[in-house]
Amino acid sequence: QVQLVESGGGLVQTGGSLRLSCATSERTFDINIYTVGWFRQAPGKEREFVGAITYSGHTYHTDSVKARFTISRDNAKNTVYLQMNILKPEDTAVYYCAATRNGRWLTPEGYGYWGQGTQVTVSS
Repeated sequence: QVQLVESGGGLVQTGGSLRLSCATSERTFDINIYTVGWFRQAPGKEREFVGAITYSGHTYHTDSVKARFTISRDNAKNTVYLQMNILKPEDTAVYYCAATRNGRWLTPEGYGYWGQGTQVTVSS
């Protein structure tokens, strides 16, 4: 099973920034042809859609992070990024990236490949 790998999480103060990366450990898995989504899950809450970037580079961000978070991809590095600025304590969660080639990219059920997640903690 192909595994995605997130990195870049950590502890940051309110108003700070972090950049998460999503890559794959499988050299034969071409992440560039997939829509890659970012989700987050806080303790006791359901996994929440944060945003996604299609294989062609179109991006979508949920309203709560729009204007603060930006998703991008570097096809040469086979990596997708989630730049998070002006972080708030309510952004604290485990962040996951996932990949799909179907059109159901707004919900976790639409994705077939997932990473293990990376913890983001925003202190007040």
